[in-house]
Amino acid sequence: MKRLSLLFALLIPLHQPLQAEPMKVASLHPLISDLVQKVGGAHVQVLSIIKPGADIHHFEPSGKDIAAMKNTRMLFASGKHLESYLGKLSDSLGASVKVIEVGRLVPSVVLNPDQAIFVCCPAHAKNGIDPHWWHSADSMKRAARIVADALSEVDPANESAYEAGGKAAAAEFESLKKWAQQQISAIPRENRKLVTAHAAFGYFCKEYGFKSVPILGLSRESETSPQYLATAIQVIRENKIRAVFPEDQANPKVLTEIVRDTGVKIGGELVADGTSPQAHTFEAMLRHNVSAIVEALK
Repeated sequence: MKRLSLLFALLIPLHQPLQAEPMKVASLHPLISDLVQKVGGAHVQVLSIIKPGADIHHFEPSGKDIAAMKNTRMLFASGKHLESYLGKLSDSLGASVKVIEVGRLVPSVVLNPDQAIFVCCPAHAKNGIDPHWWHSADSMKRAARIVADALSEVDPANESAYEAGGKAAAAEFESLKKWAQQQISAIPRENRKLVTAHAAFGYFCKEYGFKSVPILGLSRESETSPQYLATAIQVIRENKIRAVFPEDQANPKVLTEIVRDTGVKIGGELVADGTSPQAHTFEAMLRHNVSAIVEALK
């Protein structure tokens, strides 16, 4: 009898359903890695190719990165031409890895002199698309639905879980937006001019009612001519700018020169590209940036 009991005890686990392995997916941005994990939960294993602290504008995938991505079912990219190498990468990965440009279905913010103050030539900046769509909570809400749909298409067995994850993520982003609006209400409307090195905050400015003032337009280069710097200083003075904001991965040289020549306040360093080691989730980035902006402009 004891032997039979032992035999049944050994056989029972064999009849229990096996836990399915999480689906392996890859991401080309830390913010998107976090988003995919929120939506996919325990059903996905996210390989984050671009790590916190990396420069998304100058990243090129290595052979090791490509080999790792070939072992995944899906690759999530930011899109909007941020990853200039994406076409070649997609060819290298082949048809077995589905590539999703999350930002493709997110409405674009087009640089427009009517909605921003450009020190750089307005004609040069006009009609350029700001690729930093993840600075907007509304964009992130839409992205959550896009990710949920993409995961469901490849893994329909867990569609209900992905749908629930997408809705939960969207609700979280909506709550963060309301928090940001409450914080920003402390800034007088005439002071809502956001001076940064390059045009990375168009979505943020549109969502929270700021006038964007990118000193270098879409460029992140730090070299400027004396004439260019003089124009920047004139713009700062004419628009009664209260503070300028350096960025975590941009050379602050031009802003330092402006501060020296105008006496304008220099605000806290903003996270522009979402890869800061201290702020590489949407929540951490938004809370950091809003707090720095409010502190300098209220």
